[in-house]
Amino acid sequence: MTNLFHGWDSDKIAVCCNSVRLEGELDTNICKTYYRLGSEEYRFIFPFNLISRQRPSGLINFDKKQYGSGELVKRNKKNGIRHKFVMNILFPVLEYTGVMSKMTKLKLSRSFCNWLNEFKPDIIYAQAHNVQDIELILSIKAYLKKPLIFHMMDDWPLMITGSKFLTKKQLKRNDRAMRALLNKADVLLSISDAMTDEYKARYNKDFVPFHNPINLDFWSKYQRNNYVLSDSPTLLYAGRLGIGIDKSLELIAQSVETVNQALNIKLDFVIQTKDKPSWISRYSCVKHRSFVAYNDLPKTFSQADFLILPYDFSPKSIQFIGYSMPTKATEYMISGTPIIIFSPEQTAVVKYARKYNWAKIVTHDDATSLSNAIISLIQDETERENLAQRAIAVAKEKHSLTEKTIEFRRIFQNLMH
Repeated sequence: MTNLFHGWDSDKIAVCCNSVRLEGELDTNICKTYYRLGSEEYRFIFPFNLISRQRPSGLINFDKKQYGSGELVKRNKKNGIRHKFVMNILFPVLEYTGVMSKMTKLKLSRSFCNWLNEFKPDIIYAQAHNVQDIELILSIKAYLKKPLIFHMMDDWPLMITGSKFLTKKQLKRNDRAMRALLNKADVLLSISDAMTDEYKARYNKDFVPFHNPINLDFWSKYQRNNYVLSDSPTLLYAGRLGIGIDKSLELIAQSVETVNQALNIKLDFVIQTKDKPSWISRYSCVKHRSFVAYNDLPKTFSQADFLILPYDFSPKSIQFIGYSMPTKATEYMISGTPIIIFSPEQTAVVKYARKYNWAKIVTHDDATSLSNAIISLIQDETERENLAQRAIAVAKEKHSLTEKTIEFRRIFQNLMH
């Protein structure tokens, strides 16, 4: 979002979201005004109102703190015993029984409405990650009576959690809410071409794809142009852990071990994530690295010999990430480092890479297929260079921050006209 809204006046953009989403790091270079939706807007029903923590509501104006290329503010997350109990025990139980979706009621509080009246937005830009988000968006739309632009990131309406006996009911609830939102929205945006095509078939609605644009000057500072492998080459994964990725990461480690034995080399699999995977000690080739500063990412990506974009192959993972485009894909592409995609065939990232031939693609869920692909790249310098140069060309042609932000802003301007 920082990239898509690059160049906007910071006093003409504001964010409202619940307090949980304001934890961690916030980039205040583009937006400095946040309205925190707390206990005044989200009311717990009985008996959860007796044990729920009161979360403050209201306007937040962050002080500037220079960090990397933008202004980031760190907000501490609460990780005490109570937090762990709620997140690891209570919430999973409530999710499984279907209570989670019914335990809170949402309303637009007086203070929130007063702030909306003062800010006087011309357009509502919204994302949703669950039915309650949709309820909030529709409430704001009804109150302000302003144009709504809706941007879809992940195909969560098909991502069902909890008891299998509730699956049909949840799917119907998600579908009803989603269709209600799409019917009220004035402009619909997606995260990928694949999502656009799927949603046209599923909802009979036209979406415009927008995913992460990149500042070409910033990301090209250390762009790789030498494809001779180092003595101890590295395969780098940088990103998150969790649903849709974890199983494939360990399979990559197994593949790298096979490659090292077959070629008698020392290829390191570097995992750059916040937390260290629990299985990492079982593989001598795996090295964990903490996140680096944002300004250092272009150099980090370009110094690796290979970059990998993995996704899990389980039906649940495919439902979650099938139509999503990873934010770091474009950042990988401009780095000049050869990219390997390890992902199911039906995912958006595979379709996009096949269409423009900018990565080595492995779509079989086994270590042998992946190790063979890695060996092929190690032994063929020409293939490494061709894939990398093609990725650079596609990134420049289709993902330039300058051009994409103009297209993005034009959608808002046309809607106002």
